[in-house]
Amino acid sequence: MTLMEFTGCALTAFGPALSMFIVTIMNDPVRVIILIASSFFWLLSLLLSSIVWFVFPSKQQVWFGVLVSVLVQELFRYFLYLLLRKAERGLKRFVVHSLVSNNKHMLSYVSGLGFGVMSGLFSLINILAEVGGPGTMGLRGGYSAFCIVSSIFTAFTILLHIFWGIIFFHGLNTDNKNLILYVVISHLVVSEVTLLNQYYYNTLALSIVFIITVGSGCYAFKTAGGQIPLIDKLKNQNTTEAES
Repeated sequence: MTLMEFTGCALTAFGPALSMFIVTIMNDPVRVIILIASSFFWLLSLLLSSIVWFVFPSKQQVWFGVLVSVLVQELFRYFLYLLLRKAERGLKRFVVHSLVSNNKHMLSYVSGLGFGVMSGLFSLINILAEVGGPGTMGLRGGYSAFCIVSSIFTAFTILLHIFWGIIFFHGLNTDNKNLILYVVISHLVVSEVTLLNQYYYNTLALSIVFIITVGSGCYAFKTAGGQIPLIDKLKNQNTTEAES
């Protein structure tokens, strides 16, 4: 039973990311390198956040620690953007056959996935270790659905980091500060909302995170050049009516 729970929680959290890696990244060595580099940058942000937590302990104010962690992560996302932009010219020159150079949003997508996977691993690895046995009905007698809820949160977080990466990089490319501000604020909201789980407001927290994930995903999809037929059809109808 514990093996089934472990497998289910792990696949719930990392199944979408694993599928994305296999389909879109695994066959391109340059993308794999960028994925590893972005994961390393997230680890650096975690290290800096830990140093801040050690120097200014605020264990009674967890929300402040979350705030610092989010701001540091977004700072390192910006550093990663600067590094990739400097390396992009070299990638296009020496790796002609890499699909990275053919899609201007591929760098942001791969780096976002690297951020998300590493963030998900660190947020869920301890829970998965506990789920492994000998038996769990809620960790330490807590909420019985804690493990699956945490797995769903992790899956949302990984997806959000992908969407945030695309939106953040696009905001820097177009000098749109509103997009950058949206990424920072929505990241703060999602991270702080997870603190509601300790009060068993799991449904409320999941609902908020789900709405932000869907909204961010739709905008990232449009930013990357995707088209939503229903929305485009409604826009065309409104334009036709306005012209007539």
